[in-house]
Amino acid sequence: MMLEEISSNKMFAGVQAHFQHDAESLKCKMRFAIYLPECASKSSPVPVLYWLSGLTCTDENFVQKAGGQRMASILGIAIVCPDTSPRGDDVADDENQAYDLGLGAGFYINATEKPWSSHYQMYDYIVDELPKLIEANFPVSSKKSISGHSMGGHGALTIALKNPDLYCSVSAFSPIANPVNCAWGQKAFSAYLGSDQTLWQQHDASLLMKASTHHIPALVDQGLDDDFLKEQLHPKSLISAALSNNYPLILNQHQGYDHSYFFIASFIENHLCFHAQHLQDSQ
Repeated sequence: MMLEEISSNKMFAGVQAHFQHDAESLKCKMRFAIYLPECASKSSPVPVLYWLSGLTCTDENFVQKAGGQRMASILGIAIVCPDTSPRGDDVADDENQAYDLGLGAGFYINATEKPWSSHYQMYDYIVDELPKLIEANFPVSSKKSISGHSMGGHGALTIALKNPDLYCSVSAFSPIANPVNCAWGQKAFSAYLGSDQTLWQQHDASLLMKASTHHIPALVDQGLDDDFLKEQLHPKSLISAALSNNYPLILNQHQGYDHSYFFIASFIENHLCFHAQHLQDSQ
């Protein structure tokens, strides 16, 4: 699979780069960002943290705003940041160009309803196609963890909970924790998956955590001054699910922090250290 390099910059002795490729699962060109620490080599491959961004974001937001590269360099972890949806002139978008459906709002699921089903197969892309591409073209190992923010926090949690054998750990900032019971989730799921709510439930972190039989370490950070906290995020549902199933979830709540990348930048190094510990433990 051919990769086209878009940019490359030296950063903390490593390299921050952006690439483009033809994504078979999405039937369009896709971009991703990758940070490779200096220690990464064919003889010494490094583990990977996959970062899933939120609504309206692209492969650039985390790279430019989160400030995770310094700690990734110290810990010897690669960070891969895919885009949040398929892109292109042929890719369906919301007719009103709403920010919470269509371009920039893939929700990391496989759409079954038209017109979305032609391209919106983000689950397959994140779980299968992208890791294979990364492992075939960069000096990384098969050891991986996953993290994300908001819609991406939903994606990280649900993907890890559905595939606990693939990831050493999972974390999230301000995740949409119970999407079947919030407006963002209901709008996206009804469009992408149709009216059958049993399909929706297969992509709800709280429901998946409650039913999980294979536990992996999970870390969530939530700002208590987040404008979306009460109506969209529902972290209490995630806490309840973890308690009911003895799930190893650490959920930290922070007074005064909002939904922005200022919040993410404040605690991203804690998340990287969390993942480094569990990536190391799995070796």
